[in-house]
Amino acid sequence: MDERVATALGRAFPGRSIDRTFGVGPSWNGANETVGVAFADGERAFCKVAVDDDGTRIARELAVLRYLDAERSVAGPAVVAGDPNASVPYLVTAPAPGRELLGVWEDAGEERRKALLRRVGATLAALHATRFAAHGEIVGSDADGGLDLDRAPWPDVLRATVERTREIGTSERLADHYDAVFDCVEANRERLAGAPAALLHGDVAMPNLFAVDDGGSGTDGGPHGIVPIDWELAHVGDPARDLVRAEDQLLNGFDSRGPERYADAFYNGYRDRAGGLPPGFAERRPVYGVIRMLGRSGFIDQWVPYLDEPLESLVERADAELRARLDAV
Repeated sequence: MDERVATALGRAFPGRSIDRTFGVGPSWNGANETVGVAFADGERAFCKVAVDDDGTRIARELAVLRYLDAERSVAGPAVVAGDPNASVPYLVTAPAPGRELLGVWEDAGEERRKALLRRVGATLAALHATRFAAHGEIVGSDADGGLDLDRAPWPDVLRATVERTREIGTSERLADHYDAVFDCVEANRERLAGAPAALLHGDVAMPNLFAVDDGGSGTDGGPHGIVPIDWELAHVGDPARDLVRAEDQLLNGFDSRGPERYADAFYNGYRDRAGGLPPGFAERRPVYGVIRMLGRSGFIDQWVPYLDEPLESLVERADAELRARLDAV
């Protein structure tokens, strides 16, 4: 057991016997470490610790999970224990109900996959349904159990989230891409300024989604049977940004788009629940497409084993794709 994890678990569960910890799969986020915990009594949980002693991300996720537990528009994993101010900031959550969406997807046929994507779209629509008075970074919980925000204009919040991406990125090989993204945001401030404000998950990838049932019934899975986990990148911003990122993470490749029928299912699920896409979606979508390139360029070394291609080749492809997206803006 890692020393930091052992310190966090000792603080969270003094005197409770732990049988073992276990890995939870690869992560591209170097700022936190997450392990599974098997207690001697047979119960299980998941413990996330801040590697750099910065409890900001832990505080953010803890606040969002408590907010979701009170609001219940979208379900999240139950909080077992957490302290963002501890010497080793930590968050312990219960296992999410259901099965990881990635596993369900791999076993599913065409119609089942489209149904799953419609449910994900509906879940995001439910999350975005509550609008906030201002955009901002989530810094904790307020006195009423809501979200305490460091308020700022949306372009500034967007820049802050890009800075967070840089903090957790694993490669500076394409550091100039961050400068290009910042320039794009600044050049499009007026286009971005009128965006609505909603709670965004910020990392809607299949490993962060659990499918509980066929949707529509159980409170544990929310109204659509999808439970998102890993809320540390959440913020209050433009729901269009969440949608663009979700489509990209769920369906797209390094520099290719996924099947249009799957994207249609995802967006139709959102429309069915929300009555339409967020206002201004088409206008702001290209800007968010530029920002999504940082999921490639900021982690370019991580893509090499997945694509079985030399780093320099991926660098050339990423440069070309960024230029194309900037031209689209």
